[in-house]
Amino acid sequence: MKSLLTFLILALGLTPLVADEPPNILLICVDDLRPELNCFGKDYIVSPHIDALAANGRAFQNHYVNAPTCGASRYTLLTGTYGSSSNGALFSRAKELGKDPEAFPPSMPAWFKENGYTTVSVGKVSHHPGGRGGADWNKEDEPEMPLSWDRHLLPAGEWQHPRGWMHGLANGEIRKNAKDMDVYQALEGEDDIYPDGISTDEALKQMKELAKDDKPFFLAVGILRPHLPFGAPAKYLEPYKGKKLPPVPHPEQPDWKTTWHKSGEFMKYNRWGRNPNEDAEFSEEVRRHYAACVTYADAQVGRLMEQLKASGEAGNTIVVLWGDHGWHLGEHAIWGKHCLFEEALRSPLIISYPGIKDAGLATSSTVETLDIFPTICEVAGLPVPGFVTGTSLMPQLDSPAAEGHPAFAYSKNNRTVRTATHRLILHKDGYAELYDHTSEAGETKNVAEANPEKVKELTALIESRLAN
Repeated sequence: MKSLLTFLILALGLTPLVADEPPNILLICVDDLRPELNCFGKDYIVSPHIDALAANGRAFQNHYVNAPTCGASRYTLLTGTYGSSSNGALFSRAKELGKDPEAFPPSMPAWFKENGYTTVSVGKVSHHPGGRGGADWNKEDEPEMPLSWDRHLLPAGEWQHPRGWMHGLANGEIRKNAKDMDVYQALEGEDDIYPDGISTDEALKQMKELAKDDKPFFLAVGILRPHLPFGAPAKYLEPYKGKKLPPVPHPEQPDWKTTWHKSGEFMKYNRWGRNPNEDAEFSEEVRRHYAACVTYADAQVGRLMEQLKASGEAGNTIVVLWGDHGWHLGEHAIWGKHCLFEEALRSPLIISYPGIKDAGLATSSTVETLDIFPTICEVAGLPVPGFVTGTSLMPQLDSPAAEGHPAFAYSKNNRTVRTATHRLILHKDGYAELYDHTSEAGETKNVAEANPEKVKELTALIESRLAN
């Protein structure tokens, strides 16, 4: 019934999202994906499928996450509210829900479920792939997001369990001691020799089943790469072999007080005794493997979009592609996230649906992850719940020139706001970092002392938005 109606809508040239049939949602979450994409201006990157999605929708060039870590960022995406900076934020929420089911308002998938949707999650959508706790992240009685999903799936395959899948390399290699696992790898084989291949297979299977149902679906698919370790089939490294990459901007470690860190997550892997901050050749090789992982992730997006088209549901589906945070590739001498610089907080966001105005035109408006929940509701024609604190992005979807708004983020001891022109990072002890993005110096020069009024203005913004 649903597929037949979609066919008629397309055949008659109607705008699908104003039809009687509620639109489906396909949410694609990509781990550790900085805006290292062709459609975001990186012309050496091979990302044809994500580029095609942007060409048919709206790319948000200045989208910022609300925390530079997976769990906390996904908390905001999936609840529409600010949370703690902890990777365990969703599990803490689940624990309180176990005591009192009314302790928190419904999550985004729960809201769609309450409004008649079948909700399915595949891969890493919440912090733990498959959404369960326990030593190997597979305990059925420890859900990360209670009351949210009709099915929350992660086929672990040769990687044995979700924890193994999450930190796996080719052919079932599981991380035990990180120092014994290579920081990058590219072996010959098909997509399924690395973890994303088998989870995408499951996502395609779920999409086929969901398309047969009369109910609309909310399908969330979490793509792991380019998360560490940087492993992808060798064919995805081919476009970058021997390729000279653009130089790393501002690679020097800051000599003033910042949220800089030692890249502990990256440095604990086997690096063959090499340090990318001291070895330019190694730095380039790491970046090539990161790029290969981006192209591998892009291929999974292509598979999802191909199946969506084959299912007959493409004409009535809102597609959202979201990166859970950025990732430093040597900027400020950091290899990772967990700080409040631009590179850790800026990530890709693309929203695409049939009938979108000015398809293919990007917007430079400043927006944040918090805005996604109300936006999807509004595009889908659902009521926007009163508990969400973001701002709908319908103005930007209707017009790329629409003005944005400040974007806020936080780590354990620090808070930050990004406006169209400045970033202020406010430390717990009151120390301020102010960066002027209208200047070529950008985030390489703290201008707080010379601009006390701007610091005061932006501090007031932070205090009004992030009171705690």
